[in-house]
Amino acid sequence: MPKGSEELTNARKEEIIAACAKLYETMSFKEITIKEIGEETSFTRTSIYNYFQTKEEIFLALMQKEYELWIADLDMIRNENETMTKDGLANALASSLEKRERLLKLLSMNHYDTEAGSRLENLVELKKAYSGSMRAVKRLLQKFCPDMSREEINSFIFAFFPFMFGIYPYAVVTDKQKKAMELAGAHFIEHTIYELIYKCAKKLLGE
Repeated sequence: MPKGSEELTNARKEEIIAACAKLYETMSFKEITIKEIGEETSFTRTSIYNYFQTKEEIFLALMQKEYELWIADLDMIRNENETMTKDGLANALASSLEKRERLLKLLSMNHYDTEAGSRLENLVELKKAYSGSMRAVKRLLQKFCPDMSREEINSFIFAFFPFMFGIYPYAVVTDKQKKAMELAGAHFIEHTIYELIYKCAKKLLGE
């Protein structure tokens, strides 16, 4: 770890994560390298290794950040509303994840490789954020769906979270994929991220 204040270290990490996020908007996981991430920062490429050992660790940190931002959104929903219908809760969940398209993309496209290429201590921090998001959803259900039993809440959690891993490829479809579906004679109906999550959450809530 480089010398300097904790604030400087955190600022450098945030800059690296932000650079990775920027590149991920237009490039694939495989195309992005430590060199290209370094070119988007204000310091040398070799300095990145003081904070992250691999490209995968940077993506892991990006995923952790996305989870933490989602948790903040979920807690805001819980704190700013006294009551909410199940339909309203489904809408709120869908809206919160609609803003986290990057998280959904990471989960669907690069989750396994990112975890495999990261040190255990970094993976632990991600899992803390992941479990924190599960607890945040559980708190929403406990507050706005008091009729749900503990078993029903757990059933919602363990159906909804695996579902999140498949949202992005269903909602974000390339022209090539659409053409392949057409040529295969497969019926394809376009859905947005919001629509997929809203319908799933409503079904799981019994609406």
